[in-house]
Amino acid sequence: MVEYPEQSEATERYGLTRYLILATLTFTTMLYTMTVMIANVALPKIQGTFACTQDQIALVVTFNIVATAVVTPASGWLASRFSRRNILISCVSGFIISSTFCGLSQNLEQLVVFRILQGGFGAPLVPIAMAMVLDTFPQKEHGTATAIFGMGVVFGPIIGPTVGGFLSEELGWRWVFFLLVPFGIIVLFAIIAIINDRSKTDASKLDWTGLLSLCVGIAALQLMLDRGQRLDWFDSQEIIFEFILAIVCFYIFLSHIFTTNNPFINLNIFLNKNYFLGLLIMFLFGTILWTPLILYPPMMQDLQNYPEDLTGVFLALRGLGTLCGSTLLVFINKKLDPRFILSVGFLLQGIAGFYMSHFDINLSAFELAWTNSLAGLGVGFVWVPLTLITFNTLDKKFLNEASAFWHLIRNIGSSISISITIALVIRSTAINYADLSGFISIFGDSASVMPLKGTTTPGDVESLSGLSKEIVRQSEMIGYINAFHLYYWIAFSIIPLVWFAPLKPQN
Repeated sequence: MVEYPEQSEATERYGLTRYLILATLTFTTMLYTMTVMIANVALPKIQGTFACTQDQIALVVTFNIVATAVVTPASGWLASRFSRRNILISCVSGFIISSTFCGLSQNLEQLVVFRILQGGFGAPLVPIAMAMVLDTFPQKEHGTATAIFGMGVVFGPIIGPTVGGFLSEELGWRWVFFLLVPFGIIVLFAIIAIINDRSKTDASKLDWTGLLSLCVGIAALQLMLDRGQRLDWFDSQEIIFEFILAIVCFYIFLSHIFTTNNPFINLNIFLNKNYFLGLLIMFLFGTILWTPLILYPPMMQDLQNYPEDLTGVFLALRGLGTLCGSTLLVFINKKLDPRFILSVGFLLQGIAGFYMSHFDINLSAFELAWTNSLAGLGVGFVWVPLTLITFNTLDKKFLNEASAFWHLIRNIGSSISISITIALVIRSTAINYADLSGFISIFGDSASVMPLKGTTTPGDVESLSGLSKEIVRQSEMIGYINAFHLYYWIAFSIIPLVWFAPLKPQN
């Protein structure tokens, strides 16, 4: 068949447009991932500024993710009702404003509120962007397009901690948030210039009962997990109230979506085996996705006295590992079974977590570097094959809401995991402090303890205080080790689930 020049030129022009759209959406995704990563490196300094506890400062991260989880379910309806272009423009604009106010916050309460707004405006960015990528490219190119799109997930963890750590060390933690503003402006202009998807559908009325019951249930559960350790769990009336509220809201949500004629999420998508398994795997992946990034900064800065800029470099090594994995997938994703690649990804994360669980108080910089890089490499092997498996057999008409719910599940897994991980560290620290203190006695050989730190036998208040601080330091390290044990067990447990997913040939 003869191909006319006009047809060839049009095809080439359309192909260029597709990749410009892909580049814009990738940059948009990078903006979101920078949001989550960039605050972690500055958490210890923010904690010092506002004089708050470890579980309180964790709210800066968890409430951002909770806000993302709350708004994410509505992303599909918003995109269908107001068009993808309009929602992207509105969300990026709100993101820029909320990031600015994060940097201007005068207390922890203000920072948490603006982080909630930041998470809410950022929530629709990734699911809408991913739905657009899958919709823009034919299925046979989904692997390559998704691998390139995954670079947005990769460069955020590289740029965010590295630049954010340097700015936090040199100019103060507020510049961690100010850094997001110019990136947001660039993304905003790119969307206005390149994204032209103004298509709308006759979206049905939003199911407010289902949406609000799910949102309130998630928020109540998250508050219970965040504040449970501090308030001694069910000895607190607040925790009991939040637990009951979560149960009631989830019951209303489930009973409503199964009985209403117009639920906000189409239940037919859950009948797709690949999508259902993808949701389960994504939830478990969400529980381990941010664990090293939450634990490394306080472990390095509080226990090892690393400066923030160097901590940022170590966190960036994880992003560098993810970059290597994503780049490699561009070349091998069409040659290997995605289930095999996905299994390798979780295996690498599990191995990294296993070695993290064998850290001691005198761990070296090399141990920190290679374990975090290996975990990042494993993450790089997850995004593309998991996307292919999840949406392999799903009808394109469900992409908006299916993508939104998929990311919702990941955010729920992440927020729950962060709360449980922080609670595990705090609880383990308290338990081990009590256990280790039992070895210090006027009748024991306490003189053998202090010379290890270059001090004398505890004979005054100052020496006893130094001994107590060392016991706390050792107890906290045991808490981090316990958290890493949980991390690698979850990573290994995902691997068998991967092989239950059937695949169909790509068209």
